[in-house]
Amino acid sequence: MLKSIHWKTFPRDLTIAMVGFVIYGLAIALIIQADLGTGPWAVLSVALADLTGTTPGTMIILTGLLVLLGAVLLKERIGWGTVGNILFIGPWTDLFLLLIPSLKGNLWLQIPALVLAVILSGVATAVYISVDAGAGPRDSLMLAVSRVTGKSVQFSRAVIEVLVVIGGWLLNGPVGVGTLVFALFIGPLVQRFFKLFHAGPQYSTQEG
Repeated sequence: MLKSIHWKTFPRDLTIAMVGFVIYGLAIALIIQADLGTGPWAVLSVALADLTGTTPGTMIILTGLLVLLGAVLLKERIGWGTVGNILFIGPWTDLFLLLIPSLKGNLWLQIPALVLAVILSGVATAVYISVDAGAGPRDSLMLAVSRVTGKSVQFSRAVIEVLVVIGGWLLNGPVGVGTLVFALFIGPLVQRFFKLFHAGPQYSTQEG
């Protein structure tokens, strides 16, 4: 099911969403280069990229498409923002990975980079969800699972992300203290930035 497009505000909404995608690509690249552990979905994307000889951005796109397929099969409502999330975050991630050097072994830079990445993830999520053009594919799957199983959104998200982290870890993905920091703080940060931007989002969870 597709959300309707509000054509009068579409140019503005598209611009805002694109800003969110750019910031999110920067956040993912920064947390990867900080080398202290990434968010759950980046763990899997980096692991698959290493395994296949591709790039994390490429795997973000491919896993996003597969996850979207699952959400659609579960009859979750999506929008143009869902598709934009898949198509644009990955390329921006790869671009910033080329521009930002690895910080491995330099703890005084790794910790600030990790903190900044998590904060930027919260900003990016609040920005692109605020246009109400559909959640990202991973959040769409979470919402679909919650609806189908009758479990809470928080529980559904926790189960999905734990499984994703385990899968990524088994494939030698970058699980570390950063993974825990991301999991603990991303939710409160997104909520804080929703209020800061005076957004009235339909969703209150993070895409990653």
